[in-house]
Amino acid sequence: MDETGKSRLAGHLACAGAYIIFGLNIVMCKDIARCSDTITPTMLFTLRAAGATALFWLVSAFMPRERVARRDWGRIVAASLLGLFVPQMTFLVAITMTTSIDVSILSSFSPIMTMFIAAVFLHEPITLKKAGGVAMSFAGVLLLISGTFHDAGAVEQTKPLGVVLILMNCLSFALYLGAFRPLIARYSVVTFMKWSFLVSLLVSLPFSAKDFASARWSDVPASVGWEVAYVIFFATFVAYFLIPYGQKRIRPTLVSMYSYVQPILAAVVSICIGQDTPTWQKAAAALLVFSGVAVVNRSRAAGMKR
Repeated sequence: MDETGKSRLAGHLACAGAYIIFGLNIVMCKDIARCSDTITPTMLFTLRAAGATALFWLVSAFMPRERVARRDWGRIVAASLLGLFVPQMTFLVAITMTTSIDVSILSSFSPIMTMFIAAVFLHEPITLKKAGGVAMSFAGVLLLISGTFHDAGAVEQTKPLGVVLILMNCLSFALYLGAFRPLIARYSVVTFMKWSFLVSLLVSLPFSAKDFASARWSDVPASVGWEVAYVIFFATFVAYFLIPYGQKRIRPTLVSMYSYVQPILAAVVSICIGQDTPTWQKAAAALLVFSGVAVVNRSRAAGMKR
């Protein structure tokens, strides 16, 4: 394998790892949402931003200093809002009014949005093969849902506002992936993320300060505390290190295609813990999802010189 192939493989592994973490993050945040009277969505976002900011700045202390060009400060602020603040806040609020599975389903619209946005900002052509790959993976998600998660007697239901917020989450992150790839390529992952999370932290403080002042921390179970730690370290610091790392190596549409891993992971986890059983629908859905990723990866646009 040549250097280009190795770089592309590293990008795929980084994005796959990030979206596996995000898939588990849905389950964690859903459980944390049960304590929303104590840990509100704005508080959880501030905790995530504060933890990631501290960790990225700590790592940067052991790396060569990298200066940000004056012309890029405004773009970093915009990227922070579109890639961190808006998608994370809409997700954390939406998770309190949607089921975990519905969040996974709705998140599968992200690759479709990203494909069109990348065409606008990066002039990435929408080839027949690429569109077919996206459609193939999306069909896998629909098959998984129709064969596994249909439960008319479910106690928990998804509210319309939750659907709107998740779609806003998808659109915002798709804009981030499509519009800011050239900016991300100019800086190391650590430099870019330490400033982005610092901006997000500062923006979030006015929204969460009152909740922190009145929080009853003694009401938070220890298990939820560990879930918050997972969200901060893995779903924020690690995942948001992997995403820009992958962005530098593969096209935006391919990055977002890995969001299709989330509903597949939900099915696998359910089977492993005994809440679900293997079916031909699940196997076919997994085959369609990953075949779609492979088709997009081999499309003419995915192979273009970067």
